[in-house]
Amino acid sequence: MHLSLPKLPPFPAHYPLLNQSLAVLREYLPSPAPVLGAIDQRIPMPVKQLAAEAPLNRLFAEAMADGEFDDFEDRRIRLELNGGHPGITLGFWSGRLRVVNGPGEATIRGSLSAFRTLAERRQDPDQLFFQRRLVIEGDTELGLALKNLLDGLEWNVSLRSILFPAA
Repeated sequence: MHLSLPKLPPFPAHYPLLNQSLAVLREYLPSPAPVLGAIDQRIPMPVKQLAAEAPLNRLFAEAMADGEFDDFEDRRIRLELNGGHPGITLGFWSGRLRVVNGPGEATIRGSLSAFRTLAERRQDPDQLFFQRRLVIEGDTELGLALKNLLDGLEWNVSLRSILFPAA
């Protein structure tokens, strides 16, 4: 997996060396996954729960109130970067998404850029799976059900909307 640098417009033609240097960096920088994995392993579970649960439950509050997540009651799904770390296991209990320790019944694995593309809805989720940029392992029926649910929902993953919900 390669580090995905932000997509910047090309510099003017009179900076060819700079443009070529950025292209090389995008192609050959090492993956950030080992660094993110090391950080992930040092963060206590209560901190992860505090950081992730409230924003996720706000993001999907309407869908949960409408019963869209009811089929996921007492189920666990793991979202994981290629290589195993970092990752997060989510469960759904009593009408709320929860961050839990341990494996999921299904695991959706992919690169950081694939998850970002999925979250920002820049590409159809089926394309990401057919291109093998995202892979479902374990209970594939559960993983596909989650993919289909998320694909059918209207949601906004801007950092501002998650951290600072409208009052």
